[in-house]
Amino acid sequence: MFKKLFKFNKKKEQREEFKEEVNEESIEEIESSITVEEENHDVAQEDVIDVVEEEIQEESAVEDITKTEETNEKEEILEEAQIEVKEDISKEPEIIEAVEVESKIEEVIKEKEETEEVEEKKVSLFDRLKEGLTKAKQGITDKIDLVLNSYTKVDEELLEELEEILITADVGVNTTMDIIEKLRGKIKEKGITDPMDVRVELKSIVEEILTNANSNLDVSHSPTIILMVGVNGVGKTTTIGKLANRYKKEGKKVLIAAGDTFRAAAIEQLEVWANRSNVDIIKHQEGADPGAVIFDAVKAAKARKVDLLICDTAGRLHNKANLMNELGKVFKIVDREFPEAKKEVLLVVDATTGQNAVVQAKTFKEVAEITGIILTKLDGTAKGGVVLAVKSEVDVPVKLIGVGEKVEDLQDFDSKAFSDALFGK
Repeated sequence: MFKKLFKFNKKKEQREEFKEEVNEESIEEIESSITVEEENHDVAQEDVIDVVEEEIQEESAVEDITKTEETNEKEEILEEAQIEVKEDISKEPEIIEAVEVESKIEEVIKEKEETEEVEEKKVSLFDRLKEGLTKAKQGITDKIDLVLNSYTKVDEELLEELEEILITADVGVNTTMDIIEKLRGKIKEKGITDPMDVRVELKSIVEEILTNANSNLDVSHSPTIILMVGVNGVGKTTTIGKLANRYKKEGKKVLIAAGDTFRAAAIEQLEVWANRSNVDIIKHQEGADPGAVIFDAVKAAKARKVDLLICDTAGRLHNKANLMNELGKVFKIVDREFPEAKKEVLLVVDATTGQNAVVQAKTFKEVAEITGIILTKLDGTAKGGVVLAVKSEVDVPVKLIGVGEKVEDLQDFDSKAFSDALFGK
C-alpha cells in the first residue's frame, strides 16, 4: 500500500517536473517567437514608413508641380488680362464715342416718338375742329368759293358779294368793312386778276385779325384763379367741368367753387362734373351769397395749396346794371383775399347768338377786367364769323372755343388752325 502510494507520488512529482520543463520551453519558444515577430514587425513597420515617406515625397512633388502649373496659369491669365485692359484703354475713346453716338440715337428716337405723338394729337384735334366747324364752313367759305368760281375777273361787284357773305355770317358790319378794305388794298398791291387768288388773300387777312400774342390760356403760375362770367345758358358750368378735367389730367391740383347759387340745379350740375373729374368742390346752399362761396373757396385753396381755383359765378343779364355791379363784389373779394394768385376773367359767349354775343362782350368788358373770351357751341352755327367780330370789335383775345360736347372738344384757340379748318390748308 505504501509502496503504491510512494510510486504514485513519485510519478506525480515527475509529471510536475515535466510540466515545468514543458512550460519553460514553451515560454522560451513563445518569447522567441514574439521576439521574432517584433523584429519582423519593426522591419515591416520600417518598410511601411519608408513607403509612406516615399508616397508623401511623391505627392509633395506632384503638389509642387501642380502649384507651379497653377501659378504659371495665373500668371498667364494675369498677363492676358493686363493686355486686354491695355487694349481696352487704348480703345477707350472709340468706346466712349460709340456709347455717346448710341445715346444720341436713343435720344433722337425718343424725341421723334414724342414729336409723332404730339403731331398725332394735333391732327386729331384739328380733325375735331374741322368737323366742329362744318356748319361755319358751309355758311362762310363754301359760299365764298361759290361766288369766286362764278367770276372770271376781280372787280367791285365781286367784292360786294364777298362783303354780303361776311355780314350774313355774323362777322359784323365794322369788321367786314375792315376786311374788304384790306382785301382791296392787297388786290391793288399785288395786281391780282384771278378770283381764286382772292381767296388766298382773304384767308391771310382773317388769320391776321385772329392772331393775338395773348390768345393762350396760361395757368402755369401756381396759384391761378379763373373767374367764369357770362349770361345764363351760354355753357359756363359745362366749360368749368371740361377745364377741371383737362388740368386734373395734366397733374394740377384743382378746386372748383360753385358760385352760381341762383340758377336751379347749377350746384348739382357742377358737383357731377367735380366727381367725374375727381376734384374737390366748395359749395353752399342754393340761394346763398355768391361772394361768401368765393370767400370760402379762396380760404380752402390757400389751406390745400391748390394750383388752380375755378369759380363759377351767377349768370348776369348784361342789360341789368344792378346785377353787373354785384359781380364787382366777387372781384373785390378775390383781389383782397387772394392777391398772390394770377387772375383770369373769362367771358363765356354762345356763338349761336351771333351779334348778341358781341353786345354781351362789350357790356361785360365795361364792368369787368376780362382777360379772354370762350366761344361755345361753334359746332351748332353756320355763322362762325362771330369769332372775327368778337376779336375785332371787343379787342379781347378768344382763348378757347367749343366745337362739340366731349371734353376734348373744348380747344385752345389757334388762329392758323381755325382759318385752315374754315378755308382749308
